[in-house]
Amino acid sequence: MEHRGVDAYGYFEREGSLGRVQDEFRGVVAAARERIVEAYGRRLHSAYLYGSVPRGTARPGRSDLDLLLALHHEPSPEDRDTAEVLTQGLDEDFAQIDGVGLLLYGKDTLLSEAERFDLGWFLACLCTPLLGADLAEHLPRYRPDGLLARETNGDLAALLPGWRARAQAASTPQEYRRLSRFFARRLVRTGFTLVMPRWGGWTSDLAESAEVFGLYYPQRAAQMRAAAAVALEPVADPAVLRAYIEDLGPWLADEYTARHGTKTPRPA
Repeated sequence: MEHRGVDAYGYFEREGSLGRVQDEFRGVVAAARERIVEAYGRRLHSAYLYGSVPRGTARPGRSDLDLLLALHHEPSPEDRDTAEVLTQGLDEDFAQIDGVGLLLYGKDTLLSEAERFDLGWFLACLCTPLLGADLAEHLPRYRPDGLLARETNGDLAALLPGWRARAQAASTPQEYRRLSRFFARRLVRTGFTLVMPRWGGWTSDLAESAEVFGLYYPQRAAQMRAAAAVALEPVADPAVLRAYIEDLGPWLADEYTARHGTKTPRPA
């Protein structure tokens, strides 16, 4: 935990690069680049990779491919349908990835004042340019401070009722595994950003995130380490979901609100 993702002045260093993409994933990245251009053409402003693939830590057959696309205009229903076809095709054609995630936004939203310390920060610090002009050039530099903590993950309390409904509706091992991975990832990342300003740095590594959290909340350290393990190896156990939504989640939401406040509401 020596290198904390910030420069000598305390600003975030952009994580990931195309040069870190492992050989096993170069083919799918090249295909994604070609298919994005074919699918969106002049509607596309720019495209980005994020997650384990540009960080060089992806696991063949286990990791997903994560993409963010910025369009010149706000996405239409047709644009979203196109995204679904694009992600499904990549997932089916490349066995080395386990799913494709695609975030789709208009460039004005990504550069908006409302998203300056959420989507804007995400693009500028956690996304690797793949196509087009980099929108990060229009965004400020960022530090691991309380404002960033509030605006990135200060909405956990608002999310928990929806999580409970999704968990109650789940009934198959596949659904339980998918939810356990989703909930665990969000809880670990929220736990990390809770302590991020005190730690003074950034990591996207879930295991390291849990360890950093445990430095400040030793009484919850074992739970967060276990959640980091589930985020990497999801489980089909409803009891794990119940623990997240009835114990760790509510505690974390209360602690987060008390320390950083609540995320600013976004326009509908």
